[in-house]
Amino acid sequence: MSTLSEAYQDHPLHPHHVIPLDFDSVRALPDSHAWPPAPHASESDDRLSIPTVDLTDPDAGKLIGQACEAWGAFQVTNHAIPWDLLREVESEARRLFSLPTGQKLKVLRSPGGATGYGLPRISPFFNKYMWHEGFTIMGSSIDHARDLWPNDYQRF
Repeated sequence: MSTLSEAYQDHPLHPHHVIPLDFDSVRALPDSHAWPPAPHASESDDRLSIPTVDLTDPDAGKLIGQACEAWGAFQVTNHAIPWDLLREVESEARRLFSLPTGQKLKVLRSPGGATGYGLPRISPFFNKYMWHEGFTIMGSSIDHARDLWPNDYQRF
């Protein structure tokens, strides 16, 4: 079995599937990002709710697998990550995403790469783009941080 990085190298994206929309320059919703309205879910309709997985549940691994197969996403509860750390991570994410687009493009993920700034790797599977930009980290992000903040990268 190959690593995720190796799998991405074997299946590179086209550059237009990597570079996010410049949110600062958009004045109207582009057709490329206009999704049809989502169905309205009733509170009792669990089929339209992202699964929640309690990590203290003995079947958590199985529930995560089912959530990934059915949804590709899930919410985690009882993860025991300290709130201070979560607030710090959120603060650094805000610092990163508030940078000008040109600065963020310094750490643009390559079409065959797994880490860095860009659209989610699942973007080519949809006929519309998500109103989204992302930054993927696997292992250390020190090199990306140095490129973004040459004099203040340690915080990140």
